[in-house]
Amino acid sequence: MERQTRQSADIPKWSALLVEAVNKPGLIMKAYSTFHSYSLGNQLLALVQCQMRGLQPGPINTFPKWRELGRHVKRGERALMLCMPITCKRRDETADEGADGEGTFTSFAYKARWFVLTQTEGEDLQPQVIPEWEAQRALAALGIELIPFDNIDGNSQGFARKRQIAINPVAQLPHKTLFHEIAHVLLHTSEGDFTDTEQTPRNLREVEAESVALLCCEALNLEGADYCRGYIQNWLYQGIGYDADAIPEKSAQKIFRAADQILRAGRPTKERSAEYAN
Repeated sequence: MERQTRQSADIPKWSALLVEAVNKPGLIMKAYSTFHSYSLGNQLLALVQCQMRGLQPGPINTFPKWRELGRHVKRGERALMLCMPITCKRRDETADEGADGEGTFTSFAYKARWFVLTQTEGEDLQPQVIPEWEAQRALAALGIELIPFDNIDGNSQGFARKRQIAINPVAQLPHKTLFHEIAHVLLHTSEGDFTDTEQTPRNLREVEAESVALLCCEALNLEGADYCRGYIQNWLYQGIGYDADAIPEKSAQKIFRAADQILRAGRPTKERSAEYAN
């Protein structure tokens, strides 16, 4: 009973944050548009080449684009080949003399210009040190495994698969993405503790996961609240629009419980024991 009282003490503050998340202007991270969105065919082509060469699949980019991101292609690495459209001019020989009979058409050519993340080198992202919360401790307590990021889409910041999550090595805010993906495991995967009997719509799943990330960032005084609001508003707009009641009460309760579980799981054992004792 005392534990429930302690847990619910933050609910009014968190409720206000959710209302603010819907109504206060937010930002969309540039990370979601940093990489080119490759066609499914090119993604499969890149995956096959990675498999043939024994490369870890991951985000792909050209030599100059990796350099812009602060990474450099390793000496001796061979570029991956993708199919790219080429616009060509053609002249209509049947057109009247003097008339502009030129037109354009698109052809496709295979060019070797792309490199996967593991073919590059640069300063690795250092995890943010949070004295009162540790990611590895939280993952172990929640029974979640961190696996390598193997998504070709470099704009994807991370993903969750059942009890596994992966974070893009070049994610803009790794800690925010970590909270988001852990929330997906707890709330939406088949083995999650809070899975609905009916599948939650995609837009609401993203709103719930990012709302958990927002609460965790705010609770630990970490950067990311503005971007959380922008992400939440973007998915609400696609689904049910903006208003203070846009996040259903049932979702709000799931969000509060998941955020509380994540925060507790990452705290030192002594601190967690003290909380349960109070």
